Amino acid sequence: MVITLPLMAAIQIVSARIGFVTGRGLAANIKQRFPRWVLLGVVGLLLLANTLNIAADIAAMAEALRLLLGGSPHVYAVSFGLLCLVLQVFLPYQRYVRVLKWLTLCLLAYVAVAFTLKLDWWQVLDGSLRPRFANSHALLLTVVAVFGTTISPYLFFWQAGQEVEEVSPGQERSSAQLRRQLRRIKLDTVIGMSFSNLVAFFIILSTAATLHAAGIHDIQTSAQAAEALRPLAGELSFLLFSLGIIGTGLLAVPVLAGSAAYAVAEAAGWRGSLALRLDRGEGKGFYGVIAVATVGGVLLCFSPVDPVRALFWSAVLNGVIAVPIMAVMMLLASRRDLMGEHVIGRRLGLLGWIATALMALTVLAMLLTV
Repeated sequence: MVITLPLMAAIQIVSARIGFVTGRGLAANIKQRFPRWVLLGVVGLLLLANTLNIAADIAAMAEALRLLLGGSPHVYAVSFGLLCLVLQVFLPYQRYVRVLKWLTLCLLAYVAVAFTLKLDWWQVLDGSLRPRFANSHALLLTVVAVFGTTISPYLFFWQAGQEVEEVSPGQERSSAQLRRQLRRIKLDTVIGMSFSNLVAFFIILSTAATLHAAGIHDIQTSAQAAEALRPLAGELSFLLFSLGIIGTGLLAVPVLAGSAAYAVAEAAGWRGSLALRLDRGEGKGFYGVIAVATVGGVLLCFSPVDPVRALFWSAVLNGVIAVPIMAVMMLLASRRDLMGEHVIGRRLGLLGWIATALMALTVLAMLLTV
């Protein structure tokens, strides 16, 4: 998490700059500057990975609610899928974004879990600053999955799309206004990524201090994790963990479906925006992709697929496909004919290429040690 923070912040700033400066999302820029097979490959892999992610998140939410209230997880899965779909399609964009922003506070439940445990914080600090690595394929696979979860393609497309949403059609912007907004993007992204990595750190810490310490290593569902946590850490930790799963899923599913919709709509040449009104006949293709991705995720919840394994392998897939997308983004952000005077600077470019190279080397090492 310490290593990925500056790298993920840099690559997210790059994606946001591309969206804001050009007024087009990533897929639209890839479509304009690269061969069609590059565009179709990127968008197809993104849609596959996002649908698997949606399925795993919805299944996790359903199981967590079953633990708290009882009842059928399948009914809960359908209910959560419909709720996410209705909010995205019918809630006005500005109000919907405010809902998502406040919903991020639920992630603090994972931080609270760690503080309900009796931890040796000196040992935590030592383990964080001096990690012990084993040279194995399993470790490399896990590192790729961690990279795929933090430096993830769906976040690139979502943030670029959100910056496009903030640009009013036909709006003239001076260079001074652009520079001011780019500084805002940088600060916003650094704060957001720091919050994200802090939460991820506490999730890892809480898991290590409870489940792993008790010898519970084969967790197949998030509900199984929550149930195992109850006797080890108490009712409060169990409740916080379960609520965290539900809140995280409600936050993640719209972002996953929305980023897929941005990418497909831009690739197909459709209008793509959460500000479009379906009741006026706008954005049928865009909202259709959101519906397909969400419903596809719900249907996968009825399959015998282990949701935790699905989430893990979708993270690995994200880690693999992130590499070519990051390389394409860095090339786009360095083009003066596209970005004008707002091409990325030397420091941001260096961090972005280090992130791309590190991801590529890790993926290559994983493949070579199979």
